[in-house]
Amino acid sequence: MEPITITCIAVGLIFVLMALGTPVFASLGISGVIGIILLEDFSFVLNRLKTFTYHNSADYLLTVIPLFILMGAFAHHAGIGERLFSLGRKWVGHLPGGLAMASILTCAGFAATSGSSVATAATVGSVAIPEMKKASYDPSLSAGAVAAGGVLGVLIPPSVLLVFYAAIAEVSAGKMLIAGFVPGLVSTLVFIIGIWLIATRKKHKGSLSPKVRWLERIISIKDAWQVLVLFIIVLGGIYSGFMTPTEAAAVGAFGAFVMLLLKPKKHSNLKQMFIDSCRSSITTTVMILFTMIGAGIFSYFLSLAQIPQLLSSLVAAINIHPTLIIILFLLIYFPLGMFLDAFSMLVITLPIMLPTIKALGFDPIWFGILAIKMCEIGLITPPVGLNVYVIAGIDRETPLTTIFRGAWWFVIMEVITIIVLFSFPWIITWLPNSMNN
Repeated sequence: MEPITITCIAVGLIFVLMALGTPVFASLGISGVIGIILLEDFSFVLNRLKTFTYHNSADYLLTVIPLFILMGAFAHHAGIGERLFSLGRKWVGHLPGGLAMASILTCAGFAATSGSSVATAATVGSVAIPEMKKASYDPSLSAGAVAAGGVLGVLIPPSVLLVFYAAIAEVSAGKMLIAGFVPGLVSTLVFIIGIWLIATRKKHKGSLSPKVRWLERIISIKDAWQVLVLFIIVLGGIYSGFMTPTEAAAVGAFGAFVMLLLKPKKHSNLKQMFIDSCRSSITTTVMILFTMIGAGIFSYFLSLAQIPQLLSSLVAAINIHPTLIIILFLLIYFPLGMFLDAFSMLVITLPIMLPTIKALGFDPIWFGILAIKMCEIGLITPPVGLNVYVIAGIDRETPLTTIFRGAWWFVIMEVITIIVLFSFPWIITWLPNSMNN
């Protein structure tokens, strides 16, 4: 049987298994094993894969993942989200859509302490949505803003997804993390401008918060000291070259733990918070590692079938501008994002796309940020928009369809941001290229 035919069978089997409710990692692994058997034989599979799990997971870089997740969990329990929202409210609450803007700023700030989009949306949503309800905000705007703001958690470092991409693409995790910072700020700015434009329409107006004096605003910055400390430790340590990403993640997690200990005991159960933080870190890390193992098996099958090489040769042979090829690659993520999570999209597509990206001379870090931006869209689009479901769980009074409708405004803003980043690659590349190696 021809390798291309076997590949079509294996890819089709992935979607059949997922449609039957099989976990993504198992769908990828089973399809990869069956594909290898069809190419070679069963004994070949047993011989090659007996140490495969160890070699694909025993990577020092991957220790960053549980540490970043743990840091975000400690930061959440330390009450950083509440302080950031109060700070954002003082600065922009008096503007049209000010509380929604404050939600976006809070998401951006909390994203600098957490590597998870869902955790960012859940933390900020529990604080911001009740306040926006009191101010009579349109439910689609308030819920949609927090759901969309949560996607900043996968772009603004420290981001687990950026480290995940770096591991798959075999690029510097430090540079990948630093590369997400400026695009994260650009995304935040586009969201705020978009909210202002939406909120100036009469339908979406809510009551405005009292305007705070400039002196009080400046003094309120002290409420963000925890974020600033973690930001300087993690991003500053990586950018300066003083710490590796793993070392920075370890110090950051310890710093967040100390902040949790400093929380007044009368308002919290520190022991239970510590247990919950460790449990969430373990479960999320296991999910990610299993996904990587399943993806690794399928990637090995693709390499054995020489699919990446065939695709690179095909692209080189046809007369299509390289930029158009990148656009087509990015567009693939839009329909995939409606059915798959970000990790699954990357592990399925990158083994095929990356050889072509590198062969065409494009920077894989630049493409990685764009690909992750496309994955962000999948977090707020139906039917599998995880962030939307998180917000629906917090705000049970607002129908799911209303939240999705509000999120569509932010899908448009995401597309605008991607066009800007695509048109001006230096926005992504200049900061990581200036790092101390």
